[in-house]
Amino acid sequence: MSNSETTDPEGPQEVQYDPSSNRYDLFECSDCDNVVLVLGRDDPPVSCHNKPMERVTDLEMSVKPPDVRQVLLQTFGLPKAGLDICLCVIGEGPLSANEVAETLGYDRSTVTRYLNKLVELGLLRRSELNREAGGVVNVYHSVDLERMRRETLIGFYVWAGEAAALIEDANLTKQDYLEENPDQELPDVFWDSFPERDG
Repeated sequence: MSNSETTDPEGPQEVQYDPSSNRYDLFECSDCDNVVLVLGRDDPPVSCHNKPMERVTDLEMSVKPPDVRQVLLQTFGLPKAGLDICLCVIGEGPLSANEVAETLGYDRSTVTRYLNKLVELGLLRRSELNREAGGVVNVYHSVDLERMRRETLIGFYVWAGEAAALIEDANLTKQDYLEENPDQELPDVFWDSFPERDG
């Protein structure tokens, strides 16, 4: 199976799931609709209904490859400015909001907003530093890299779980519509009319 395939020179190449790549695996249950994503190899495979799940090997659908900035934007609400601020603190911290703003040339209010968001996400930590001239200032540090790896991965899985549930809801709604309207094709506006989930 080809790992990437497209003839469009202007857009990113599409990729297909390749079970031989060793990057990740998809497993499915032969008795129900359960599908799981596993990073790395799992030996023995994960189980469902007390039986080993089977590795997916025949997926034909191609998808656009993810871009790390888009993943961070969609999953954690971190556009370029948020990512820049996070990397600045990781590389040069501990830093105050003023120091980050001066280093990157961003507005201080923008920096403060994203620093608070990054602390909330667990990607940075905040502490108070006593100034030599008196007073206290908040400074921001990188968290332990293993903790960051875990937090970002689990955070992504939560997002991916919500996305998968939304896709499943949409498919069930589509199925219900077609069963109720067997003589009609699915309208072009079907997806536009699908209600958004709160959250």
